[in-house]
Amino acid sequence: MDTALRPASGGDLTYRDATPADVDALVALIESAYRGDASRAGWTTEADLLEGQRTDPQGVAAVIESTTSRLLAVERDGELVACCQLEHRDDHAYFGMFAVSPALQGAGLGKEIIAEAERTAHATWGVPEMHMTVISAREDLIAWYERRGYRRTGKMTPFPYGDERFGIPQRADLQFELLVKELG
Repeated sequence: MDTALRPASGGDLTYRDATPADVDALVALIESAYRGDASRAGWTTEADLLEGQRTDPQGVAAVIESTTSRLLAVERDGELVACCQLEHRDDHAYFGMFAVSPALQGAGLGKEIIAEAERTAHATWGVPEMHMTVISAREDLIAWYERRGYRRTGKMTPFPYGDERFGIPQRADLQFELLVKELG
């Protein structure tokens, strides 16, 4: 995979493939965007829905080491500010592990990063669609993705209750909804 830094169209962000040396920083970034009190500084927090961890070093390392995935590390002035996973799955790409530093949320970085992720997936694998799953209770987040061209499919998968690698649910009604966007 290409590990060279690529400047974003906006100019102040750079994208590169994450390496094993990035694992601890990536885990800290992902956790800060979704779990615990630190995540409440941004709008992507899941702290009211889930406690415990969002990911772990093994999960992040597995994405980095996979031959079908890329974990893009996004930097500004040499500092890790965001990340996202792209995975080639048959006739589509999967978008996941998206995190923007809570202190920088709401400034338009997410829009720029997801656009670069879509461009990268389409250019790398030639896939016509990007898929993602979002906790269906996250109406604000789903609406954000809809404004970026994703559509709700109504296809639900159950939350993995009892598997604390994905967090400790605070509600009994959690499930994931598949969102899809046509690329290119």
